[in-house]
Amino acid sequence: MKRFLLGFAIALLAACGDDESSFAPRDDEPTSSSWSSEGTIGSSSSVKSSSSVASSSSVKSSSSAKSSSSAKSSSSVSSSSEYVPFDHSKTLGWQKLDGGYKTFTDSRNGRSYYYITITGRDTADNVASVTVMAENLNIGADVPGDQDQDDDTEIERYCYNNDTTNCDRYGGLYQWAEMMQLPSECNTKSCADQIKPNHQGICPDGWRLLTYDDFYIILHSDGNTHGIEGLRSTFGFGGYNTTGYSLVGAGYNWNYTFLSLTEGTYWFYPEESDENPKKGVGSYTYDSATTVERKGFYLKKHGFSVRCVMVENQAE
Repeated sequence: MKRFLLGFAIALLAACGDDESSFAPRDDEPTSSSWSSEGTIGSSSSVKSSSSVASSSSVKSSSSAKSSSSAKSSSSVSSSSEYVPFDHSKTLGWQKLDGGYKTFTDSRNGRSYYYITITGRDTADNVASVTVMAENLNIGADVPGDQDQDDDTEIERYCYNNDTTNCDRYGGLYQWAEMMQLPSECNTKSCADQIKPNHQGICPDGWRLLTYDDFYIILHSDGNTHGIEGLRSTFGFGGYNTTGYSLVGAGYNWNYTFLSLTEGTYWFYPEESDENPKKGVGSYTYDSATTVERKGFYLKKHGFSVRCVMVENQAE
């Protein structure tokens, strides 16, 4: 009997041991080998790996940031040092082929300009000619676009987006009083008594500011059958440039905000509004416009382009 019970107990223990060894671990429970891996060797390996990754990531991030910063700095320096002045002959009309353009140099800053003589009809329908710059004026100390040009001791300019390369390509932008070379207070009060015939303003010696009558002659020049499109350059400003005047899309500064580069341009005349002393007289054109012959009144504090005309007794 004892021998039987002993045998039964041994058999029962053996059976229980087989069942336990045959149970598969649950998915959320690690096997003994995985515990060993993560708790001992695995833990060391994991920490080392994590540290290595973090270190690598950190180094890469630092290296990348440094590289990016260096590239940005290098690019900026490179861009500045490698800038090539814009070739303004690209904006000229067909007259450059027959010698219609000449050049002169502004002794104040050494900048040269193309100019051309244009013959047409004046407001009285008489034959008249003007010798006019075929580029916008570009001279002056740079002023941020969100500030006034109020230093009356020097000529000041805006460059579109505060980028001097835009001044090189499109010319400076000037408030009315700055263009006129009158005290900056003339932007907010009447200075009509200071406007002179052949008003020089910021133009070079021997040149004066473009008037509406000058513009009318250019617009109604011989052979111009395209209206304002005959004044706009074929180089990116949607024109025919039959006149040779070569308007470009210089944009403008409107209420201290730069707008419409390559799309539009405004310019002032040496006139102010009789009714509102804060407004000057000017004109505009956009690359989608087909005509512009009227005078408009615009706040003197806007920044517009400037063109100059040779004083008549100096014209060749």
